[in-house]
Amino acid sequence: MIHRIAIAGYRSIRSLTVRLGELTVVTGPNGSGKTNLYRSLRLIASAANGNLNQSLAEEGGFESVLWAGPETIPNEMKRGEVPVQGTLRRKPIALKLAFSADPMSYCIDLGRPVPSNSMFDGDPEIKRECIWTGPTPDARSLCVDRKGANLRCRSGKGKWQDIDLHLSRGTSLMTEYADPFAAPEIIVMKEQLRGWRFYDTFRCDSHAPARLPSPQTFTPVMANDGSNLAAALQTIREIGDSHIVEQAIEEAFPGSQLYVQSGESGMQVVLTQPGMLRGLTARELSDGTLRYLLLLAALFSPRPPELLVLNEPETSLHPDLIGPLANMICRAAERSQVIVVSHNQHLVAQLERDDICVPVRLNKATGETIVEGTDLLSQHGWKWPAR
Repeated sequence: MIHRIAIAGYRSIRSLTVRLGELTVVTGPNGSGKTNLYRSLRLIASAANGNLNQSLAEEGGFESVLWAGPETIPNEMKRGEVPVQGTLRRKPIALKLAFSADPMSYCIDLGRPVPSNSMFDGDPEIKRECIWTGPTPDARSLCVDRKGANLRCRSGKGKWQDIDLHLSRGTSLMTEYADPFAAPEIIVMKEQLRGWRFYDTFRCDSHAPARLPSPQTFTPVMANDGSNLAAALQTIREIGDSHIVEQAIEEAFPGSQLYVQSGESGMQVVLTQPGMLRGLTARELSDGTLRYLLLLAALFSPRPPELLVLNEPETSLHPDLIGPLANMICRAAERSQVIVVSHNQHLVAQLERDDICVPVRLNKATGETIVEGTDLLSQHGWKWPAR
């Protein structure tokens, strides 16, 4: 389980650490940094998939994602006695992302590359990348350590071994080196990150992939765009969890029944409702109903992820569906660690009733994202590895 995430230098996040639980609910007003927290988690996962630079480029490039305020915020600025303005920089520009977890933790430090004539000079360079055991990185807990293009790994006897490999400047060590004997920690970490699952805004428009028939194949994990919704729902039913689907449908749409129809074009979802002579296919369902079915398939996957992150799952749902959605999320948290980013107070209140829920309320102070109700010790107890 992930115990804490740490972010520094990302848009509205100057320096932030957040403690997580089995179910974590992140909320706050618009502009408080909820989306930035969500995107920073996706960036960590993208390192293991080999598309970190691509993800940064899609967000506008490295320069666009950097902390937008001054390096330090003096008390005079916080009190409004002096205007917010740039200060003399003492540390190098950096974007740092990390998490501490069982059994291993990870961090990555991105910075500007050495100036060159390359047209790709806007891509960042990985300055430091570490894997360690325990809550914080230190000399004793480090087991994999990267500095620039150089990599070293700790052997089973506890001695450091330099790896004869020149790492690419913007590519994670997890995609460039794999040795189950010299560095099994890298393989474990890569698989851990690749197992994270993110669900953002599902398309529910008239041309959404979820409204089309899906291929007729066993589908333990629904695609991010919901294009295999029908197959994913049928897979849940056939492995013996049909009661979960039926309960979720009954809570949301009393008296209705969900089944999957097979045809030459593939599989499609059909929902029957009281008083109707025929069932409605996915093409005919309302946006809110379709989104609820997509969330159902995501939350009850037969192959639950280690970490499931939902960004504003309440979008386009009728208020009557918030309660059933909260119930589904709480049940999913029994099998996976779940993070929910939401500004729907009804959903937040429902989730916070669960004993395992850890609420995280974000806000802004002098332009930077902060966690309400935390003291300085909780925010500054993290130590980043030096470059």
